[in-house]
Amino acid sequence: MKAYFLKLYQYNDWSNQRVLNCIQRQNVSDEKIFSLMGHIVAAQFLWLHRIKALPPPDLKLWGTYTLPQLIALANEAGKQWLDFVETHDDFNRELTYINYVGDRYTNNVETIMIHLVNHSTYHRAQIAMLLRQKGFEPINTDLITYDRVLRGQWKE
Repeated sequence: MKAYFLKLYQYNDWSNQRVLNCIQRQNVSDEKIFSLMGHIVAAQFLWLHRIKALPPPDLKLWGTYTLPQLIALANEAGKQWLDFVETHDDFNRELTYINYVGDRYTNNVETIMIHLVNHSTYHRAQIAMLLRQKGFEPINTDLITYDRVLRGQWKE
């Protein structure tokens, strides 16, 4: 599973970077797009803190962030997740936590890790739709595209 999670989180980081580069390149300054990207990154920190038994991060799940803040946060989230995956060997354990509204849950860490990347993909798709609606060109962040890039079959 470690190799799977390593590839999954490399893909997630690649996708976040592509979206942020796309936003920056086109001078997008839409509050809703920034809010969705902030939510993606804040959730990544929130789940990592839960898994590592750390206090909640000092980030709002639906906060207001600037583009430079989003870029810095995404870089740090990607780095921390990849470090976590690289330095751990077993993700098959149960985690009990209190969510952001105070409800208690228990989930398997592997399931949480898969959920988090799916969650990010879901919101990146919303960003792509908003970009197109506002006259911008969204960027392809499909997993198969990432694999094609790795294989040298797709030029960025």
